[in-house]
Amino acid sequence: QDWQVRYQQDTPVAPRFDVNAPDLYIPAMAFLTYILLAGLALGTQNRFSPDSLGLLASSALAWLLLEVLSVLLSLYLVTVSTDLTPIDLVAFAGYKYVGMIVGLVAGLLLGRVGYYVALTWCCLSIFVFMIRTLRLKLLSEAAAEGVLVRGAKNQLRMYLTMAIAAAQPLFMYWLTFHLLR
Repeated sequence: QDWQVRYQQDTPVAPRFDVNAPDLYIPAMAFLTYILLAGLALGTQNRFSPDSLGLLASSALAWLLLEVLSVLLSLYLVTVSTDLTPIDLVAFAGYKYVGMIVGLVAGLLLGRVGYYVALTWCCLSIFVFMIRTLRLKLLSEAAAEGVLVRGAKNQLRMYLTMAIAAAQPLFMYWLTFHLLR
């Protein structure tokens, strides 16, 4: 099979041409599934109301936007030049909803212990995923600029990568812990 890259390396490409390109399909579907599953979880506890579902959806969207805006502000303040767009950041931040879904399903089927075990595993997974993905995006720019591996700007990039990755499990817990009682 021909495995040759058929596009320019320095321009963004569609996900159908690059399997590593972020797209919004999985995050968008996971967000909607999270809202529906949260409604199911509230309904099984006789706490469901359309208002609570709307409040849950708008607060989850607000937290997502706040997260993306804070990452963009951090990238600006650290003066990191990267090819990450706001849509890419929304895609990367939206992958946490997949883990939240797994945690909620485990909580509905297995109780609180299942919720905590599944959410812990998913939190570790999203932490590793974000570090590996953002490290490639943020630190590859440093290598292209010729920044020393131990340079101060490179350390700031690594701290920023760690902070973004560490925020994902916090958001995952914050958006799901109140749904199961």
